[in-house]
Amino acid sequence: MSEELNLSPRIIVATNGAPKAIGPYSQAVRAGNLLFTSGQVALHPETQQVVGTEIKEQATQVFANLKAILEAGGSSFAQVVKATVFLKNFDDFAAMNAIYAEHLASAGSQPPARTTVEVSRLPKDVLVEIDLVALISND
Repeated sequence: MSEELNLSPRIIVATNGAPKAIGPYSQAVRAGNLLFTSGQVALHPETQQVVGTEIKEQATQVFANLKAILEAGGSSFAQVVKATVFLKNFDDFAAMNAIYAEHLASAGSQPPARTTVEVSRLPKDVLVEIDLVALISND
């Protein structure tokens, strides 16, 4: 016997605190108690220009963008359950990982599951792109 699940509709999340989508996609989509962010790159939300030329600068901007989107969707870094990291060069892993740990794996926290892959090219020729899946606060 099958039961129908009452799935709440998708809710599109958008904020001026993160870059506008540069294609036909949403900054994030809320579905049920989950928030799915689109991949974020190191674009400044106001100028839409790439921030920095080094991995540390770019990863810092990526996490600033992700924080704004999570907050707009009713979530936070503490509620992230899955991260996907795309690196242009895996030699940048340690530097990216240090910034990542500040946001998603601080002492005493429960870090999310993660996939990290090297790719040949990213939008705007940036060095890193990250997307997240997070739980929604039940406030």
